[in-house]
Amino acid sequence: MKKQPKQYIGWPLGLMCLLSINLTAQTKIIFDTDFGGDADDLGALAMLNHFQNRGECDLLAVMCWSTEKYAVSAVDAVNTFYGNPDIPVGRRAEDVQITEWNHTKVLADKLPHDTSYKNAQETTKLYRRLLAEAEDQSVTLVTVGPLLNIKRLIDSKTDDYSTLNGQELIETKVKEFVIMGGQFPKGERREWNFDGNMLGITKYVLQHLNHVPITFLGYEIGLDIKTGEVFNELPKDSPLYLGFYHFSKNAPWLNHQFKGKIYDNSTYDQTAVLYAIRDGVGDYWTRSENGICIPDDEGRNTWEASNTSKHSYLVLQWPKGKMETEIEKYMLGDF
Repeated sequence: MKKQPKQYIGWPLGLMCLLSINLTAQTKIIFDTDFGGDADDLGALAMLNHFQNRGECDLLAVMCWSTEKYAVSAVDAVNTFYGNPDIPVGRRAEDVQITEWNHTKVLADKLPHDTSYKNAQETTKLYRRLLAEAEDQSVTLVTVGPLLNIKRLIDSKTDDYSTLNGQELIETKVKEFVIMGGQFPKGERREWNFDGNMLGITKYVLQHLNHVPITFLGYEIGLDIKTGEVFNELPKDSPLYLGFYHFSKNAPWLNHQFKGKIYDNSTYDQTAVLYAIRDGVGDYWTRSENGICIPDDEGRNTWEASNTSKHSYLVLQWPKGKMETEIEKYMLGDF
């Protein structure tokens, strides 16, 4: 549950003032995820819940890109496990399907939850409501999957929530757009989050958002950061154990080596969450600027010089092993 002021009654005045300052400075996050395939989305969501519980962020909503039948329920189950059942979960307005190897059903079956595709609000409406209610330049938008939900928001018209169209809402309310996707400085392969089997989706979004600062964390950052084996020591009813175990056993690119335990896996989406909440520029990574990301229609991208672009991308500075330990700490809430 979200923390209420009554919890601070009787606390020392100095501590109350510090907590008040911390809550005021919270990073307001909307997290857009293709939850259910790769387990890194689960790790990133666990991190966000820990940051939420520590008062470091205000997780306004989780937007679900996936139309897998149990994805919305699984997201709500994770939030509920960590004590945040009131965080809304948005769904895409398409028919659902079942992907047997996804780890969504095991989370929905094993953990309590109230939200499903049947009662979740559609993502565009939820985006519009939350952004309309937000102060100007106050929301950090974090996407760790393909950008269809963002395209639909851009294309949305004025409504009872706001007299601004979708593009205007984003440019008015979003302080920073953090995108996990692509490869930098040049992506010569089709990267899933820039592609998503949706031709031109990333190009469309970037062409329509010229006034919002966009920070990219390419797949090259998380590729060699391997995490997950540490979850073998967790209780078997915890979401990180349930999800990562099912993923290690069933993911098509891992199941051939399964021997009854969780394996380390590339750590992509967690890097975006870590940056969005803790920044870390000058520590974890450096920022490359003065350029613009130019995606093609099929998930590849180039980086071209520009003095007017608001784009930048991060370059990992920490040694791989050190970053693995750091991210596992945040997924476990051990900080």
